[in-house]
Amino acid sequence: MCDLVQLFIPANWAPVVAAALALVLVIVIALILRNVAHRLINRVVRRASSGRTSLAGRLRGRDAPAPEGLDAILAERRRQRAETMGSVLKHVASIIILGTAVLTVLERLTIPIAPLLTSVGIVGVAIGFGAQELVKDFIAGMFMLLEDQYGVGDVIDAGAAVGTVEAVTLRITRLRDADGRVWYVRNGTITRVGNESQGWSRATVDVPVAYASDVPAVRDLLKATVEEMWEDPGFRSVIVEEPQVWGIEQISDTSVIFRISAKTLPSKQAEIARELRLRVKTALDRASIPIAG
Repeated sequence: MCDLVQLFIPANWAPVVAAALALVLVIVIALILRNVAHRLINRVVRRASSGRTSLAGRLRGRDAPAPEGLDAILAERRRQRAETMGSVLKHVASIIILGTAVLTVLERLTIPIAPLLTSVGIVGVAIGFGAQELVKDFIAGMFMLLEDQYGVGDVIDAGAAVGTVEAVTLRITRLRDADGRVWYVRNGTITRVGNESQGWSRATVDVPVAYASDVPAVRDLLKATVEEMWEDPGFRSVIVEEPQVWGIEQISDTSVIFRISAKTLPSKQAEIARELRLRVKTALDRASIPIAG
């Protein structure tokens, strides 16, 4: 490169200009590689978040129908997880590529790298001892993402707080509880997680009736009520399976308690339970069956 530069500029300036061009070339190549890596990661993320098309759709040259119900929930979780992992991978790629470029530039400037790396290593060890909790948070966050323990929009019990996940990073998880309070929980402090938003939820309703009530009649009435709700188009997209009347759950000297169970989409159990109570109350009043206190 130096010989090529000498054709256009004075000989005494040729080494300086050649070195400057080499440095610029290293930086440009690093930025190009970083951009290419980010594009590849974005493409992989889009493919992973969109999921595979059905065999019939691939044969016809078009995608499968849009997912519904639980499939829609799983598709959204897959998208969130893929985007979060893509963000982490882009940060890692940037650090590796730009770090290598910086070392190359230092070497071209004849700055000794070995002492610098040794100093950086010593400082890194010192910082590591002082930032053990931070490292613990990052490792816990990485495993949480890889294992898909929870994602944005999930309702979780993280021990320190219970609420809806609003943001997930490698260091912290941000939750908002039912009162609107925002909690910032370090990933390293989360020792167990109860996730109410994975797969499905269950709505359970206990119906206490007077002890003297006709048990077969009450059971038939409850079965007819849940069947009516199951056939309601407004709830078929929320209820996963037909609600079941489990029968008598408890007996006392004043009441007989029946239990109704309905499998719902994640975090929809409270909505379905309220509707079940309303319909059961209406049906019992219509049949003149007293509800026990």
